[in-house]
Amino acid sequence: MPKRIIKTARHREEHFHGHHRFEHCYVDSQVYFITARCRDRYPAFASDEAKAVFWDRFDHWTRACGFTPWVTSLIDNHYHTLGYNRTGDQLMRMMQCLHGSVAKRVNDVLPERRSDFWRDHRGRGFMDGCNRDERQARRAYRYTLTPCRRHGVCDDWREYPHTCVNVEVERAIRRSVALNAFMRGVPYQRYEKRR
Repeated sequence: MPKRIIKTARHREEHFHGHHRFEHCYVDSQVYFITARCRDRYPAFASDEAKAVFWDRFDHWTRACGFTPWVTSLIDNHYHTLGYNRTGDQLMRMMQCLHGSVAKRVNDVLPERRSDFWRDHRGRGFMDGCNRDERQARRAYRYTLTPCRRHGVCDDWREYPHTCVNVEVERAIRRSVALNAFMRGVPYQRYEKRR
C-alpha cells in the first residue's frame, strides 16, 4: 500500500520562473534527512550560548513531535539531522516550532537581530528528504556525522561536541526496515542522471 504524502509549497503554481516549485513532503513512518542554514551563511551559532539554545529547542521539539533523531550535527551557520519521523503532519509542526523558537531565542543573544533567520533568497527555510532505501540512509548518516571534518573544525566527529549520535546506524536501519520507513520505488533524480 502506498504511503500517504502531504505536500506543501510557498507557490500555488507547480512551475515558478521556469523551475519546478520547491516542495516539502510530509509522510507518516518515514526516515528523513533535514538540513537548514542561516540566511547569508551568517554564523549565528558561533557562540556556546547560541548552540545551547539550538540543542535545547531541538531536543524539546523532536521529542514533542515524535521525531527520533539518529544523528545530528550543528555547525556555526547550519545543521543536519537524520532520523525517523512517526507522523507527517507532526514533522511540519516540528519544523515551524523548532525554527521559530530557535530564531527568536538566538536573536536574543546575537549582537544584532537577523530577520528571515533561516530563509534563503528564494524563501526556502530548510530542505527535507525522504530516504528511499538503506543505501541512501547510510550515506546520509555518514554525511551528517562528518561536517566538522568538511568544514575544518576537527578531523574526528567524536572530538566535536556538537555532533550527537542517538542511534547507531545499523540498528536504526534494521528498525526502519521493520517499520517500512523507506520510500521505496521512488526514483532519486540525482542518481538517475548518472545512469
